Amino acid sequence: MASEQEMGVGERGVGERRVPPPRFVSQLTRNTFALILAGGRGSRLHELTDFRAKPAVPFGGKFRIIDFTLSNCVNSGVRRVGVATQYKAQSLIRHLQLGWSFLDGRLNEFIEIMPAQQQSDEVHWYQGTADAVFQNLREIRHARPEYVLILSGDHIYRMDYGRVLAAHVARQADLTVACAEVPLAEASAFGVMSVDEEGRVLEFAEKTAQPQHMPGDPARALASMGIYVFNTNFLFEQLLRDAGDPKSNHDFGKDVIPYCVKHYRTYAQNFADSCVTEPGEPAYWRDVGTLDAYWAANMDLIQVTPDFNLYSDNWPIWTWQPQTPPAKFVFDDDTRRGMAVDSMVSGGSIISGATVRGSVLFSGVHVHSYATIEDSIVLSNVHVGRHCVLKKCIIDKKCVLPDGTVIGLDPEQDKKRFRVTDSGITLVTKEMLGQGLKGIR
Repeated sequence: MASEQEMGVGERGVGERRVPPPRFVSQLTRNTFALILAGGRGSRLHELTDFRAKPAVPFGGKFRIIDFTLSNCVNSGVRRVGVATQYKAQSLIRHLQLGWSFLDGRLNEFIEIMPAQQQSDEVHWYQGTADAVFQNLREIRHARPEYVLILSGDHIYRMDYGRVLAAHVARQADLTVACAEVPLAEASAFGVMSVDEEGRVLEFAEKTAQPQHMPGDPARALASMGIYVFNTNFLFEQLLRDAGDPKSNHDFGKDVIPYCVKHYRTYAQNFADSCVTEPGEPAYWRDVGTLDAYWAANMDLIQVTPDFNLYSDNWPIWTWQPQTPPAKFVFDDDTRRGMAVDSMVSGGSIISGATVRGSVLFSGVHVHSYATIEDSIVLSNVHVGRHCVLKKCIIDKKCVLPDGTVIGLDPEQDKKRFRVTDSGITLVTKEMLGQGLKGIR
């Protein structure tokens, strides 16, 4: 058997950082089935998820949020993947069909869409994260994996799942929970755990009001990333037990994980041991579940030296994108110059005599003369009229902003038409502009 260093465990405690071992693609990853839980709305994104599930929300100029989890699977060598969908899934399903159909079924590789089908009875859809997996046990059994990797489809990160699997096997664990260090002030939004020197989980509390800090570091806590590795037979046993418990919420964080911590070999794997970074980059993991977090994570990408580098060839992020011409910048007069600074501008966009600063523009955005866009996210196929001013905005797709529109300078005025967060980020959708029929996009 390989040593712990080779298997990705290391000699240090869970709370410490070391340089991770090389990429681990092996029989372990080939014998793993990954199930991505992608059925949630993401209600804290408000109107941005009125017509799409959270994993389908556009991110980073050309991607969808789920692309990061799927890319981690493919790059790790985990190429048997199920995606469990539920809430307003058509946009997500279309994206998966267009962009993720390249795996070869002849080689037993696939990404399979698993919509909620009321498989356990004729009354209930998915009742919780554990129930979503329980209702798909037949498909998992059909794949005959040795290990099952349960993933969330709504986080931004690079992670080699092979390292997590290797650590799981080296420790002879029944269950391994990936964890990340987060500020204690933010830990109440996550499942928080305490571990011993070997990384075994001693306690696990889901979204508690008083989370426990890490030993020796009162400012930080170990938070669950919603990433779990199960031995397949053990997973079946636990889900069958949970399904028969009338008092259960049928949720991993609330029910299954705490039970396993008390009764079985449950270990934590620190994200620092499994993340994929360039030299000098920090471990980067973001839950973009609020408008402020979504805006901030997009803004992270356009820094001169970003903490999360989209331009790395080491671990590419795969996606589908429309076939568009290159971005175009026109006019070079002193009063009308088409330019973008500290920004990302996707294909098919035209910046015509306008100024874009510190912003992310998706494909097909047209910005007309004398307009100014600053610190904003503009989704695909938006038209920004002449003399418009946008600051700290999120503009949803296909919005048409009339000439002279000003958003982001007067929060009280903006609140009359748009959604403004406490930190001053303004969300604008077609419906808010009176350009869409309610419930129809």
